[in-house]
Amino acid sequence: MSTKKDTKQEFLFGKRNYIIMLVGLFVIALGFVFMAGGGSDDPAVFNEEIYNWQRIRLAPTLIIIGLGIEIYAILANPKH
Repeated sequence: MSTKKDTKQEFLFGKRNYIIMLVGLFVIALGFVFMAGGGSDDPAVFNEEIYNWQRIRLAPTLIIIGLGIEIYAILANPKH
């Protein structure tokens, strides 16, 4: 005789946690988009756009904020 237990499979995190994780991933992706580009087509020509404030300040800040959001999403209580 085998007895089957009615076990409901639950996710590790709640719906709110997953939404916050998606927001964090979007912020990280946005940071990498801002960091992209600025190169030159001709390797003999130096392009000053590589030192744009967007690539030096904004993009790394967005990535760090996104990582903070991800940490918060992991640690947030899924019941609330």
